[in-house]
Amino acid sequence: MDTYFKKEQKRNGLLLALAGLLPLLLCLLFTFIEARKEVRRQQSAAVIMLLKQAETISDQAWRMADHLQQYVTRPCADISHELQEYASLFPYFRSVGLMHNNSVTCSSAYGGKAGDLATMIQRPVPRYEKQSWAISLAATYGVRDRPAVLFVRNTPPAFSSYAIVDGQYLLDFMDALSESHGYSIGLKYDNGYEIVNGPLVQTNQTLPDATSTQKITSARYPISIRITTPSHEAMTVWRQVLFTFIPMALILSLLLMALTHSWLKRKLSAGDRLVRAIRKGEFSVHYQPVYNLVTGVCSGVEALMRWQLPDGTWVKPDVFIAAAETEGKIVPLTHHLLQLIVEDTKSWKVPPGFHLAVNLAAEHLQHPGFVEDMRGFAAQITLPQPRITLELTERSLIKDGEAVSQKLKLLQSEGMFVAIDDFGTGHCALSLLQTFPLDYLKIDRGFVNAIESCDREAPVLDAIIHLSHKLKLSVVAEGVETPEQMAYLQARDVVFIQGYLYARPMNSAALQTWLKENGRTRLR
Repeated sequence: MDTYFKKEQKRNGLLLALAGLLPLLLCLLFTFIEARKEVRRQQSAAVIMLLKQAETISDQAWRMADHLQQYVTRPCADISHELQEYASLFPYFRSVGLMHNNSVTCSSAYGGKAGDLATMIQRPVPRYEKQSWAISLAATYGVRDRPAVLFVRNTPPAFSSYAIVDGQYLLDFMDALSESHGYSIGLKYDNGYEIVNGPLVQTNQTLPDATSTQKITSARYPISIRITTPSHEAMTVWRQVLFTFIPMALILSLLLMALTHSWLKRKLSAGDRLVRAIRKGEFSVHYQPVYNLVTGVCSGVEALMRWQLPDGTWVKPDVFIAAAETEGKIVPLTHHLLQLIVEDTKSWKVPPGFHLAVNLAAEHLQHPGFVEDMRGFAAQITLPQPRITLELTERSLIKDGEAVSQKLKLLQSEGMFVAIDDFGTGHCALSLLQTFPLDYLKIDRGFVNAIESCDREAPVLDAIIHLSHKLKLSVVAEGVETPEQMAYLQARDVVFIQGYLYARPMNSAALQTWLKENGRTRLR
């Protein structure tokens, strides 16, 4: 026993440690994810600004190329002065000019000095079959240390106008964006040269740290941009987010440890407390009368177990029943319930055929001694011709269904009845209503509460009642609290009701007094 408790204490110590670490680990994970999102948000804001700037510059370049179309057939001597004015007065342009068959015929930089396009852009001429195209360049003939962007507008049969944007305007904007976050930015037009700010991370580079890269393309022009946040910046963002959330994580860690300690303390003692409570007689049975709408009298009762602590506090049934199931004490607790009912009913004076409903747990149905337990219980009941009803939840019928069905059929053949309790709140397939030997269907109070008046319909409730009638099952409606609910049910041929409108649960002595005074009272 000591070894068992030592192992239990060790496990509990590990659980407490995990409870303390869990919020911290989750905080680390959450802040890491949130930091990555923040980095992505910052990147998105920066890259969108750059893209808009590039599109704005492109708009002006294309307008200039379009404007130059009117000069394509005119002699250079007539228009060179105007071209020089355009290049100097309008922002962004390094030079503008005209071409014929990819040969420069007139430019703002060199006037009428002829030259081929490949020499001007310092690379082979792209082969495009488009009327308009743009490409980013590493350099041009006149400026070989700075990138540029070439915009070309073709006019049949072989004339063209062009505008060259100085890449420094884009680099300056990229520098401004990267100043606070250390971004590395790359921008290019079509398949041209990538204009780079800083040491750009290559596409195929694998990084072990938190470096993040984001890409975006323009919907209007062949512009693509990629932006990279260095690892130290990503770590800075993560630390900022972490310092924001770490105090909350520490508080949650302490709270979770306290809750876990309290839960472990209750868990260790729950089974023992149940056993002690049975031995000390702290459990009792309260009985809630069931009213027959046809005969107008009390037709039986449902036995409900109650637990009152020595200080007078009542433990909620859901709490101690769940604890009994968890601790493997539900079968002993049910044995105790049956014995208490036997002792209570010895003094009852009720008419023949009085219903006595007992709630049974799923674990008890699977227990090897279940049938003998119920036979022994029925044999000890001294009431005249009692109608003992076994109330089962839908969950009870799902597990090991065939064996449970055989047990219930056997007990039915010996005079007992079977009811599904709280129907509609579980996960039972409707086919089970035909598979199992059932006599009663108890409608959960949640469906009864849906009744607002006799005139308004409760579709789900009506469907359950109709299904019960089709399957020839008697219906017991739980939680009936208003005359309107009773009238609604009575109008739909529901025979039995149970709820505060008729009577609350009461102990055995109070029940006997109540039956004498109210048992045959018809409700109005």
